[in-house]
Amino acid sequence: MTTTDYAGKRILITGGTGSFGHTVARKLLTRDVAEIRILSRDEAKQDLMRHELGDSRVRFYVGDVRDYLSVERASKDVDYVFHAAALKQVPSCEFFPMEAVKTNVIGSENVVRAAEASGVKSLVCLSTDKAVYPVNAMGMTKAMMEKVAQSHGLNNPHAETVVSCVRYGNVMYSRGSVIPLFIRQLRAGGRLTVTNPAMTRFMMSLEDSVDLVEFAFVNAEQGDLFIRKAPSCTIGDLAQALSNLFRVKADINVIGTRHAEKVSEVLASREELSRATDMGEYFRITADKRDLNYSVYVEEGDTKQTEYSDYDSHTTVRLSVGEVEDMLLGLPEVQEELFAAGLTPERSDAV
Repeated sequence: MTTTDYAGKRILITGGTGSFGHTVARKLLTRDVAEIRILSRDEAKQDLMRHELGDSRVRFYVGDVRDYLSVERASKDVDYVFHAAALKQVPSCEFFPMEAVKTNVIGSENVVRAAEASGVKSLVCLSTDKAVYPVNAMGMTKAMMEKVAQSHGLNNPHAETVVSCVRYGNVMYSRGSVIPLFIRQLRAGGRLTVTNPAMTRFMMSLEDSVDLVEFAFVNAEQGDLFIRKAPSCTIGDLAQALSNLFRVKADINVIGTRHAEKVSEVLASREELSRATDMGEYFRITADKRDLNYSVYVEEGDTKQTEYSDYDSHTTVRLSVGEVEDMLLGLPEVQEELFAAGLTPERSDAV
């Protein structure tokens, strides 16, 4: 999306006080936007963000995506919506699955309905690799969010509001992710709690996640799902890379895979790739637009699915420890942590 696409536009970010919301808001403020609306239920985080950004174009709405009226109020006269509000922590969703349903599924339906009612031009919903072959409540509810988004176009073929999804893996240094945890542990003495050193995860920066959403805004048709291709690394190599950067010989404490976690993640299933378009850095996966004529499911199928393999973190491009260090050094947050520890942000030989 070019700068002129934002000129005079109003943008709503649900869950806007999170890591993604902070990053996209700062980026949007460099453009000629008319207004950025932040919808969240945490007034303390809103107050912090208000002082951090210090820009009158940012307006804060206290509300919850679970409450349709609060979403509708925030959506009035909005041009674009980034839907980032979600319950994302795997363990908490396992213990309270209905809370995940209320936010990730019903809340997402409220956002879609409010966007359509308010005449929003484009709505992009943020999803996760855990939605593919889900084994936990978080992934299951995000998979349902994707279905809610896609069903909008299936049920409203002439809708003016384009609803699409993006899906990505581990966003480095996002709130609640493992990198800030590892850094805290390194600075506290160097004992790292690692679930499974062989576990692999896709790696993406917050900036990359914003670029993916903007790519969707430009290219999306009704019901599209976009995936940014990404490298992966093992959790063991990630721990080693951070230990190298912070000049600490870490004591690795392997605690085992947590319940409801996978050893690897899938960004796109082979079933999806059989109808995907390779757009270079991105995959575009179109919605299954077959209607409720059930004979189609019996008489016609997809003969190409067996030609594809899942886009899996075990089989994608695997980063070396040095390459992981380079990615980490590209993160402003890691640079700040290194400066705070009195270290120069540069690669070092293994400790």
